[in-house]
Amino acid sequence: MFSASFPKAAAKTQGKRLGCLLAIALSLTALAPAAHADPKYAGIVVDAKTGKVLYGEDPDGLRYPASLTKMMTLYLTFEALEAHRFTLDTLVPVSAHAAGQAPTKLGVRPGGKVTVDQAIRAIVTRSANDMATALGEMVAGGSEDRFAQIMTAKARALGMTRTNYRNANGLPNTAAMTTARDQARLGIALRQHFPQYYGYFSIRSFTFGRQVIGNHNRLVGTVAGVDGIKTGYTRAAGSNLATSAQLDGRSIVAVILGGRSSAARDAQMRKLVAEYLPKASRGGTSNLISQAAPAAPAMPVPRTPAVAAVSSEGRQASAFDLPNSGPLPDTRYDRQPKPPMEVAAAYTGESAQSRSASEALAAAAPEPQTRREGAAMKRDLAEENVDDVTTASTRASSRASSSAQAMSGWVIQIGVSPSEKMALDLLQNAQDKGGKVLRSAKPFTVAFNSNGGQIYRARFGGFDDQKTAVDACTVLKRKGVSCWASAQ
Repeated sequence: MFSASFPKAAAKTQGKRLGCLLAIALSLTALAPAAHADPKYAGIVVDAKTGKVLYGEDPDGLRYPASLTKMMTLYLTFEALEAHRFTLDTLVPVSAHAAGQAPTKLGVRPGGKVTVDQAIRAIVTRSANDMATALGEMVAGGSEDRFAQIMTAKARALGMTRTNYRNANGLPNTAAMTTARDQARLGIALRQHFPQYYGYFSIRSFTFGRQVIGNHNRLVGTVAGVDGIKTGYTRAAGSNLATSAQLDGRSIVAVILGGRSSAARDAQMRKLVAEYLPKASRGGTSNLISQAAPAAPAMPVPRTPAVAAVSSEGRQASAFDLPNSGPLPDTRYDRQPKPPMEVAAAYTGESAQSRSASEALAAAAPEPQTRREGAAMKRDLAEENVDDVTTASTRASSRASSSAQAMSGWVIQIGVSPSEKMALDLLQNAQDKGGKVLRSAKPFTVAFNSNGGQIYRARFGGFDDQKTAVDACTVLKRKGVSCWASAQ
């Protein structure tokens, strides 16, 4: 009797245990965070006609832009087209630098050429890093670093107060930062300022030679009303997406930064569009001029990944400061493109009137990436459906000594930073690259006020005469360190 009933009792007990485990699992599933509940996540939905923020979750928190960077590359390309600097049929030369960009890319060999139209389509669909760099070089007269300066200056002109660019495509650079609010501003600006070119963002596919390239943005053509704009992904940034949707007289721009995956990001964006597009206004105008102050304070964006944690958590979504109407004349390009002093000043926060043009450009130039850093980035290439790649690694360096006291004689300035620590990092990096030319030089920082905040000049002193200082600066420039010499 006992032996016969034991299997039934054991089975009953086991069933109860399984039932309890199942109940626990279901409860944990119910308590699990939503797909967007991630420390990297930030989001915003803006009524593109009224500027009202319909939804915001950490909209001013600093994040990596990844391939959303290409939105600004295309903005500046459209601006140059409108200024008749070139046409859609103009051939874009592909330099060795552009051809050497990490995937994803179109794969044009160095010395090859594509039309502006083909480059734009490759960026919109495949998010081609080589084409973004090639366009940037052409717009800026051959220099991607110069183009990055112009990008950041244009961001400031559009009211994107917390965005810094370092390249044309969004490939890894820990100094390139943005916010969901800033990217929404850029999305609205693209629609408002260049309606004649905005249709590029709704392209479903692009044929190049024997290739048929599909659009990375899977919401285009699958979600009612969605007409673009851009996807992005890096390991450090997560999955990013800027989306424009217009339906039944309503219009929104939504941005997600830091999604856990492209699938989770797309699902979240579908929910945002479904929920907030019907809540957008049919009234208002799609060409508003900014009136309110930006919700986040203007500031130079720090270089280190750690500052990505600095956010506006708890900040209520405030009225959106819309971009100014139309391309701004103060940063339009001449036939011989050269960034004006104001471009550099906008990048560094230092008044251009207080410096010569060469000083402004030297202080504004982004710190170039080393070959070692580039190799590390390539090792971190993601393999499927990526727009770009990244690495969160940073180079350890010893700290150079600093002094607030100005030195006599000649000095070399290598840059301006928003914190003394970052200025010291610039000095250490320059010393590492400069070698013996800076062996007897004395690194120091000089603090000064700019636009109500304090920033720091990074300098080397101890040069007895102009020739010694200029010669040392020439060596530094050959090694990729921007600088200028001046009498103290």
